[in-house]
Amino acid sequence: MSDAVIRRHVGGAVLALVGILAAGCASPGGSAAPSRPSASAATPPADGKPTAASGLPAALTGQRPDWKRCAAPEGGEAPGSSWRCAEVRVPLDYDEPDGETIPVALIRKEARDRTARLGSLLFNFGGPGASGVDILPRAASEYGALGRRYDLVGFDPRGVQRSAGVVCRDDAEQDAAERTVDYTPDTAAEEKRFLDDATAFGAGCARRSGRLLPHTTTADTARDLDLVRQVLGDARLNYFGMSYGTQLGAAYAHLFPGNVGRLVLDAVVDPTADSVGHARNQTIGFQRALDNYLRSTGQDPKAGTERIVRLLARLDREPLAVGDRKLTQSLALTGVVMPLYSQQSWPLLTTALRQAESGSGKELLQLADWYDDRDASGHYSTQSHSQRAISCADSAERPTAGQARALLPEFRRLSPVFGEFLAWDTAGWCANWPVKGAATAMDASAPGAAPILVVGTTGDPATPYEGAERMAKALGQGVGVLVSNKGEGHGAYGSSSCVTKTVDAYLLDGKVPAYGTSCS
Repeated sequence: MSDAVIRRHVGGAVLALVGILAAGCASPGGSAAPSRPSASAATPPADGKPTAASGLPAALTGQRPDWKRCAAPEGGEAPGSSWRCAEVRVPLDYDEPDGETIPVALIRKEARDRTARLGSLLFNFGGPGASGVDILPRAASEYGALGRRYDLVGFDPRGVQRSAGVVCRDDAEQDAAERTVDYTPDTAAEEKRFLDDATAFGAGCARRSGRLLPHTTTADTARDLDLVRQVLGDARLNYFGMSYGTQLGAAYAHLFPGNVGRLVLDAVVDPTADSVGHARNQTIGFQRALDNYLRSTGQDPKAGTERIVRLLARLDREPLAVGDRKLTQSLALTGVVMPLYSQQSWPLLTTALRQAESGSGKELLQLADWYDDRDASGHYSTQSHSQRAISCADSAERPTAGQARALLPEFRRLSPVFGEFLAWDTAGWCANWPVKGAATAMDASAPGAAPILVVGTTGDPATPYEGAERMAKALGQGVGVLVSNKGEGHGAYGSSSCVTKTVDAYLLDGKVPAYGTSCS
């Protein structure tokens, strides 16, 4: 399992699911404020650092993006002629706003109805580490109604791809880890390799991207959003965040409550959980989704889970050869995780499990490669590098191997399939990370902000529904507006017609639904 398959800020499967859709294999599910003060009158950020409007040099706040035809992404095709790309310069360190700057890459498709234009609508698809410049053009059909009155804007957050992207290891090093590292170690030797690889990953980040690592926090990306908002000419931020993007949206609302326009948070990160709490939430969430998948195939969830556990144990002893590669236990688990993000992809899991039990690991390995963003030539994207850099900069927590071992009985009980990996992941993810990380817990309170839609799905594996309830409460009374989707998958917009209509009415017409509105 490369790096981390299921993390507390999961969104990596979004791009993979878009890729499956493009390949014709499966279809993914998707994701008005009253007048607010202008940027110059915005409430000061809670941490005292300058707002984009009041504390940054005119050379930054007065930028005018140079919109040009977009280049093709690595290994892909350029987006259509209606898309334009540009970059905005932002401070590397907001404590030194006159110092070094880095780029934030943007992509935009202008509103089709210019006379009814509402402004820009910025998207973040999660991860952290997902490239909005890559994803938005490929997913834009999901947002056709919004694109009539909004400029649809995607961006690569700081530390991601075109925005001073973090790089930690090359393809050969990644393949070596795939061959040699067991992410659910059973012996002292396997545990040592697991922790040594985690340390080596962080050391590689420090060698290649060290100056950026202290500055990849979600709070700094939220400050970038406020500068981008101003440069685009919007008095308030209109924003659609999915998965980790919900954490970013909440961070923005906390820092700049007076600049909140219409914000939608779909597939919501739990703002109250620490690193172990996030792992526990996902252990419960992925097992819940697996149980629902098994029921849909007519299987008893307990018996179906035991069947998958037996398959994984067999692969731990004897991986399946797939060409010149092997389907290991860790890669097989990645392959199981991938289709659980979208109910439409469940048939892929049925086929892959059946073939693996019959001795062919090809389909499960393909699912793992889609998740890990590994192409047919063996090249990996750097999304997981960015994911790790951002999440380890956000938190100062560094659980030890001993603490992870102590979690194993509980986590195995919660999920015989996913628990062991997620328990060990608490220790491996930021092991010996070269940057200390932020010391404070997430604060999502946004007093005085306009109403923010918080959409939770009851069967969401990666960001369980309970996180949406807690986020709506944390944003504050009159700010967080909970919308409950009774369904499956990671994200509701585009897969639930009820949620899609509710969100569209809010973003396009300013209609704020009643708290607790239920969709099924």
